[in-house]
Amino acid sequence: MRLSKKLLVFCFSVFAVFAIGACKSKKSIPQNAAYPVNAVKVLKTDLPFDMQFPAQLAGSLDVQVRAQAGGILKAMLYEEGSYVTQGTQLFQIDDEPYKIALEKAEADLAQAQSVETQTKKDYKRMEYLHKRDSISQKDYDDSVAAYNSAKANAKSAQAEADNAKMNLKYTKVTAPISGLTGIAAQSVGSLISPAGDSGLLTTMVQTDPVFINFYMPSNQFVALAKDFAVGKVVTGDKNASPVLVQIVLSDDSVYPQPAKIIYFDNSENPDTSSIFVRAALPNPENQRLLIPGQFVRVNLLGINYNNELVVPDSAVLATPAGEIAYVINQDNVLEARPVKGQLKNGVYMIESGLKEGDIVVLDGLIKVRAGEKVTPVMKEFAIQVKDKQQPENTKNIPGVSSGKETEVIIKDVPVVSEIPLVSESVSEDVNNE
Repeated sequence: MRLSKKLLVFCFSVFAVFAIGACKSKKSIPQNAAYPVNAVKVLKTDLPFDMQFPAQLAGSLDVQVRAQAGGILKAMLYEEGSYVTQGTQLFQIDDEPYKIALEKAEADLAQAQSVETQTKKDYKRMEYLHKRDSISQKDYDDSVAAYNSAKANAKSAQAEADNAKMNLKYTKVTAPISGLTGIAAQSVGSLISPAGDSGLLTTMVQTDPVFINFYMPSNQFVALAKDFAVGKVVTGDKNASPVLVQIVLSDDSVYPQPAKIIYFDNSENPDTSSIFVRAALPNPENQRLLIPGQFVRVNLLGINYNNELVVPDSAVLATPAGEIAYVINQDNVLEARPVKGQLKNGVYMIESGLKEGDIVVLDGLIKVRAGEKVTPVMKEFAIQVKDKQQPENTKNIPGVSSGKETEVIIKDVPVVSEIPLVSESVSEDVNNE
């Protein structure tokens, strides 16, 4: 019995010790103590319009080189795929029949001109005699008719000679434009017929300028037009500078020279719900980096979001009820603020819910709750536009770059005195212990 009482006293003593320790521990860290969180201010800045579209290159002129004279193809005088200037001879068609035809036409012309000369002299004599009533009216009328007929025959002979001369000229097939030549459609020795399929000799494409064709989705086009109308989106020089197009090649390198938009379609394509857009790029050296038919990507340059409110993407939390940001009020208490906007390149562009200068929690949003008290550890938030890293396979190509990209910069804010990471009440409790 005495042993049982001693055991009971011992158990009660141990329980009391643990209870007192628990009370002290609970007192040392109050539940409403402020805890540190990283925070940034809502920033107002200009942002480049960053929207990329698939595009295809095309020549400014795409022509078929066809024969205008028939005969045997005697020679091909160009290198397939080479660049030639307008007027360069590409093919030679057998011209002997056309030379003979020209000689005959010129002989007929000479004969007709001789007859015209003779009938003109006869008409002059008859006119002189008719004025003196020395000949009958019929004789005079016959001389007039003979002269007019001779003149008409001479004109007809002249036209035949000109036609024969032109046909002879057509046996030399020349480049109708300056540009890149295609593969020959007919081989030397083939019989060429201008009216048949054999009349197609080759094709040519003009690459100065190069056209860049792409489609902009209608919803993006409408959104851009609305933002432009209200001043949210502007171009570089008070809406006066042209909108340019940056060409991104298949290896992610950027062509050094931008293109200028020259055409927006006047209607929407109902099948694709998009607007056709065309840009033109001067290519005086006809560089082969840009080939008609090539698929590229394009970025629009010269368009900026004006005075846009932004925060890092980590400062916005997506919830079933919508997107929220945790705002730190003047009392360092968290407020859950519903926000609306769009995410672009690591930044959240705010449409509503926040204003410039608001302090928001930067990260770890799933760990915090509205109503909690915090100690903000301020970070410097900035946006920098820098050059992209150039791919290795394009570093030796003159003029080719990798374009620009937007970088989000988060840095520690320099402080004069150290900000305590625990509240004063917690510090006092620890010191008292």
